[in-house]
Amino acid sequence: MSLPKIKEVSSGCMQIDPSLPYKVADLSLADLGFKEMALAENEMPGLMAVMEKYGPEKPLKGLKVMGSLHMTIQTAMLIKTLKELGADVRWATCNIFSTQDHAAAAVAKAGLAAVYAWKGETLEEFWWCTEQALTWPDGTGPDLIVDDGGDATLYVHQGAA
Repeated sequence: MSLPKIKEVSSGCMQIDPSLPYKVADLSLADLGFKEMALAENEMPGLMAVMEKYGPEKPLKGLKVMGSLHMTIQTAMLIKTLKELGADVRWATCNIFSTQDHAAAAVAKAGLAAVYAWKGETLEEFWWCTEQALTWPDGTGPDLIVDDGGDATLYVHQGAA
């Protein structure tokens, strides 16, 4: 299977708009996401310790991080950690079927990241979300890509961001 070229994705009905702060299924699901994130704090002591120890120093200040991982509550906690450490974060899912819509909604509503993810994305929507997450409002790309399946990295090698 070949990946769509950037212009093929961008010329469709879904135009790239880096200023769009998020696109999720239903922002009203955020409260459930917040509750599950609170529970996850007990299950993720490593991330909690990193936030507590390094959060005040903001060692990632100015770093632009793009993520392409399964958009789950656990990923929401990783995004929260990156944000606490000072990173500017943009996110898309790496799998159109694994997104937990309440997790994406919580990340969006809390302003932790510009997130583009919802369960059941079409292939065209998946690549649109990936390009959205790779493109900052000033037109630049990320300093760091956290990429589970390699799709975002491959997309960059095809000429995006």
